[in-house]
Amino acid sequence: MFLGITNVPRDYAWGSTTAIAELLGHQPSGKPEAELWLGAHPAWPSRIVDTTQSDGMATLDAWIAADPARALGDARTSDTLPFLLKLLAANEPLSIQAHPSIAQAEAGYDREDAAGISLDDPARNYKDRLHKPELTLALSDTFEALAGFRELSHTQLLVEELVAIASALGSELELSALGQLRAQLDDPDPAAALRGTMAWLLGGSDGSKLAIEAISRFASEAPRVSSFAREYATIAELAQRHPGDPGIGVALLLNRITLPQGQAAYLPSGNVHAYLAGLAVEIMAASDNVLRGGLTSKHIDTDELLDVVQFTPLPAPIWPAEDGGAGMEIFRPDVPDFALARITIGAAAEKHGHQLSGGAEATFPLDGPGIVLVVQGSVAIVGAATSTMLERGESAFITPDEGALTFSGSGVAFVATTNR
Repeated sequence: MFLGITNVPRDYAWGSTTAIAELLGHQPSGKPEAELWLGAHPAWPSRIVDTTQSDGMATLDAWIAADPARALGDARTSDTLPFLLKLLAANEPLSIQAHPSIAQAEAGYDREDAAGISLDDPARNYKDRLHKPELTLALSDTFEALAGFRELSHTQLLVEELVAIASALGSELELSALGQLRAQLDDPDPAAALRGTMAWLLGGSDGSKLAIEAISRFASEAPRVSSFAREYATIAELAQRHPGDPGIGVALLLNRITLPQGQAAYLPSGNVHAYLAGLAVEIMAASDNVLRGGLTSKHIDTDELLDVVQFTPLPAPIWPAEDGGAGMEIFRPDVPDFALARITIGAAAEKHGHQLSGGAEATFPLDGPGIVLVVQGSVAIVGAATSTMLERGESAFITPDEGALTFSGSGVAFVATTNR
């Protein structure tokens, strides 16, 4: 069964006013349109286009709950849709954040329930009992982000460069504060060094506050020929938007990445990140658990964040696509919750500055329930039981009994499904 779904973009202040509407061929609302959610998360479930198909039920979560076997299949591991598909359009940086593992989410949810913290309390950390790994694929020419801790030795070099600039231009107090930052990083165990440094930066001591001011000032004074020029430019921009915010210091520790159009990054539970700018499609576990660490006016729980974060330094977390043939790329991270396919049919689509020509048709085997979103052209989809035609900007939920899907027409579609 193909069930047409739609939703209203979430109007978070950091969102672009035009990017999602332009992608989908819709009229902009005039407000920020930050995220379009396609799924059954109870906080913002998709709406059903034709309720005569859904026994009068208006939202996807209600329709799934009425008959989970029909909607999710006999192989389901729970009675809720395990993934959430999003479009994300960032016009300005999001908060520094990380997401919990399943064990951490279950323990945190139960702990906050026992403490009587309501689900709509702004101080609530855990809105559900799920982890939230996520894969982000760039749709704009580039998508900018901070993601994961860079190698400690590289961060130490960056701080040494800031110290050198402060020695020439700064005060004794500023130089002393940066010296304290350098000392925090001076631990033979990289994970211990990063944990201690992040805790110090978020701790609000006089020394850490002055260090953040010094980082902000001297990042803007750094030479443009520096090997860290892009990192300094990002720090300077964050400092301009959020003066004195401890997240500026945390950003100093993270990989600065640029995803060209068509490239994806995978962020597992515990990965510290902040999206900076651009349009992307995201696939994630169907959770809304976010622990924040700066660049936001929202609730920050430093102790809980430090317990959730994985402090192992990592290279930029790029996730390669599998070649599915006939203009199809498949992204399968190491979690069972989700996989994402990009299917290009008929016409050519740009990828990494080159032309990727789709085949006349492509076949994608559903692993379980699915959601399809068409972002270009018109796409016909034939399953085992029924078929549908979707135009640019349209989306549908697909029941598992449709099995292998055959795509034809001329366009580009994204398909989300499980990854068991």
